[in-house]
Amino acid sequence: MRKPSSMNLTEGSIISSIWRLSLPIMIGNILQNLFSIVDMIFVGKLGPSAVAAVGMSGVILGMLYVVIFGIYTGNIALVSRFFGANQKEEAEHVAVQSLYLGVFFYAIVALIGYPSAKPLLELLGASDAVVDHGVSYIRAMFLGSFTMILSIIMASMFRAAGDARTPLIALVISTLINIGLDPLLIFGIWVFPDLGVAGSAWATVIARGLGVLLYLYFFFTKETIIDLRFDGEKPNLSTMGRIMKIGVFSSLQGILRNLSGLVLTRVVAIYGTFAIAAYVVVMRLQFVVLMVGFGLGTAVSTLVGQNLGADKPDRAARTAWIITGIGAAIMVFMGIVYIIFARSIIPIFNDHPEVLRIGTVYLRIAAVAFGFIALAIILGRALNGAGDTLSPMIMTAIGLLAFRIGLSLLLAQRYELMGIWLGIAISSIIQGLMTAGWFSIGRWKHKKV
Repeated sequence: MRKPSSMNLTEGSIISSIWRLSLPIMIGNILQNLFSIVDMIFVGKLGPSAVAAVGMSGVILGMLYVVIFGIYTGNIALVSRFFGANQKEEAEHVAVQSLYLGVFFYAIVALIGYPSAKPLLELLGASDAVVDHGVSYIRAMFLGSFTMILSIIMASMFRAAGDARTPLIALVISTLINIGLDPLLIFGIWVFPDLGVAGSAWATVIARGLGVLLYLYFFFTKETIIDLRFDGEKPNLSTMGRIMKIGVFSSLQGILRNLSGLVLTRVVAIYGTFAIAAYVVVMRLQFVVLMVGFGLGTAVSTLVGQNLGADKPDRAARTAWIITGIGAAIMVFMGIVYIIFARSIIPIFNDHPEVLRIGTVYLRIAAVAFGFIALAIILGRALNGAGDTLSPMIMTAIGLLAFRIGLSLLLAQRYELMGIWLGIAISSIIQGLMTAGWFSIGRWKHKKV
């Protein structure tokens, strides 16, 4: 296999660079979240309590991913800068230290997370039936979380270097395996055990584990754009500190987002299992749209980082705005589709009349804000790629604490569930506008990492 060269993201057509890097990422993210929908369909066969259990467990597990995202963000910001400055050895050193950080973090997660599963679900106000389903699901995910952690970090290495194709290959293969294992482990088909909701978790753990093996195969048997060398590479606290110095505010941003999700989940739970089930279904549908923004956002992080490394801040800014325009257009279109076909989409996951009624209203309200969410996600990731993770964290805090939680609770007093849905949508609009305004000021162009 011919050694791939680093895609030059600092010269030539901006549009070409955007699509060559972002299209594989978007395809991978959309595929991953289409899997989430398929997974929810399988889980939905077990009833509303099972759907609610996966949704509430997802909010808890989101706290795990926020720390991973901190490592991911720091890794991309540093590796892309070094690649843009043609300093490949320094980039590879950062990549290896990111893996060490991931392994260390897994040890903490497994020790603390496993025994905390039941208390956390009870804290969210889950019913006994939801707790019964959720405990086994969360414990399986905590135990096998090292497969998710390593696969995410390895994907960031390739993407920061300008290779989005290799992570797509690994993701496609692991996702197809996940889809195949899901019904086998959930329903106990053929020789496989009947694990119920926990089967969904174990299918994910196994599939991601095979994905990690595939990454290692690429690293050690193929010529890749970035090398993974452990010879003489002991854990380096200084480099890990640099990664986390950039990533810590991204992690805090994620923690704020998930804390707001925990609060809102607890508030929605007051209105019963059907409300929670509808909330979970709409969140899964929304994630499909958000994956477009996340895919483009990952691309813009690399593009901004490499262009700043090459001392081309104006090109970095133009690239970010072009990507944001593309993302906003796509997400607005998908929002229109959701608004028109909401009543036909919700029953795919759960056809209970109450879930359909509640979910249809929420999906239509949420879809109105999709264009503004594109601004927050893509321009926020552009700031991250520049090494400015503090500003997006502050704007997230304002948007989530002051508006999402505060406004939702206020409106819920008068409009009940409708007030919660409106508060969430309004907060997304405000956060998008704040992010666009701050990015326009341009202080990020002078950020040193």
